[in-house]
Amino acid sequence: MGENKDREFLEFLVKSIVAHPNDVVVDRTVDERGVLLTLKINPEDMGYVIGRRGQTAQAIRTLLKIVGAKNNARVNLKIYEPEGSQRGPRRSEATDTADIDTSSVDDLKI
Repeated sequence: MGENKDREFLEFLVKSIVAHPNDVVVDRTVDERGVLLTLKINPEDMGYVIGRRGQTAQAIRTLLKIVGAKNNARVNLKIYEPEGSQRGPRRSEATDTADIDTSSVDDLKI
């Protein structure tokens, strides 16, 4: 696996779920703390990437940790949030009926 596999994976994943795939840009930097991927997308697509209560963003982060572990690298994701981004209306937790149990991956230490 090449060292840019994490970047390619993130680009493929995000381009597959947003409405403006040509606007997806991933910057990759490496320092003593590991790999940092900074995701820039069209502001209108922010809701697709963040997801309800941040669940999509958390799922992407979990998958990136697993991809990084295969390469013995610690991979972190920063989602660049420009002015005017649209996450969609916030919903109260009381109205959410579909609660997804992520406890099995919450303490994933890689």
